[in-house]
Amino acid sequence: TGAISSLQRQMEIQESKLRRIRSEKEMLQKQLREREVQLQAVSDKFCSLTEEQKQEEMMVMMEEENRNLQQVVMEQESQLAEQNKLISECQETISQLRAEVVTTRLHLLEQKQAQKEIQSQAEALQHKELQTRVALERISTKFERYRSKIIQATFSMEGIQDPPGELTDDEVLEAMQKIFNERTELQQMLKNKGSR
Repeated sequence: TGAISSLQRQMEIQESKLRRIRSEKEMLQKQLREREVQLQAVSDKFCSLTEEQKQEEMMVMMEEENRNLQQVVMEQESQLAEQNKLISECQETISQLRAEVVTTRLHLLEQKQAQKEIQSQAEALQHKELQTRVALERISTKFERYRSKIIQATFSMEGIQDPPGELTDDEVLEAMQKIFNERTELQQMLKNKGSR
């Protein structure tokens, strides 16, 4: 947004400069027209003089006026050429600034779109994280109930002493393995006894 404002300010400055140059050009053209009117007036004046006076004054005045007018015309043509050059440069600069404004606005739109997509992805991840936490809590609750049932089943058997305190998972597995081994031995003994 700051870049766009800066470009717009530059564009306004260039347009103001262009208006000023065009105004100066119009003023030079007006001066040129005034000189042409003066020349026409001199020419009309010569028409009202006698033939002899015309010849004498015409030579002097025309030479002087021609020199002056030629000098003025050359200066004004040079100034007009310079003004036209400045106008072309200003128009080119304004076109470049307008193109930069359009490009900058496109970049801003792309950045806003990317920001929206990132925000949407972040919201989706947050939603997924929440679902995962809920599922994890549900699984943890089931696991604790299952572990509690295993401990209860393991230590409720005859001949098994109650645990002195909180059991670790390894201790529960060790107790279950002990019961499994004892039952396996008992089954083997019963098979052997049955075969005899």
